[in-house]
Parts: sequence; C-alpha cells; structure tokens
Amino acid sequence: MVSDNCQKKLAKVIVPDKWKEGASNTTESGGRKLNENKLLSKKHRWTPYGTTKCTICKQQLHQEGKYCLSCAYKKGVCSMCGKQVLDTTHYKQSNV
Repeated sequence: MVSDNCQKKLAKVIVPDKWKEGASNTTESGGRKLNENKLLSKKHRWTPYGTTKCTICKQQLHQEGKYCLSCAYKKGVCSMCGKQVLDTTHYKQSNV
C-alpha cells in the first residue's frame, strides 16, 4: 500500500519500452547496445539484498521504505512514508 504522494517515488521496472518513438532502449536512437543485459549494466545494477529493512518484522525490503507490504497492510499505513492510508479497525486480521 502506497500513498498518493509516494506514487512518484516508486522504482521503475527494467523492461523494454513498447513504442519505438522516443524510446531510450532502442538501437535506432542510439539508446542501448546490441545484446546488452539491462540488469547487469553498470549504471542500472540491481541489488537483490537491499540495505533497508522493515521496522516491524526486520524483513529486507525490495525498494526504499519503512515497512514491508504485509506489515503496511496490517497497520493500514503507506509502506514508504508511514502515513495512515486505510482504516483497519473493523478488519479481522491474524497476528501470524
């Protein structure tokens, strides 16, 4: 769960653009090399073991934030900033 203000901060997925006009990853525009792996290139390297951890359960997060997705949903807060997003007072949730 992410608040409206944090939508802009979300990480982008490394996939090719669908359209060739203005795409940065096509060979026609000089945006990328042939047979280049985007995950292994130097400037966009992805680290599977991030440095940030959830403040509640200490699980490693896949992108910047305070809470993992399961803890953020249980509390009803934004996973990035901790702002209250959802009222969970009448929800029946387990602690497991």
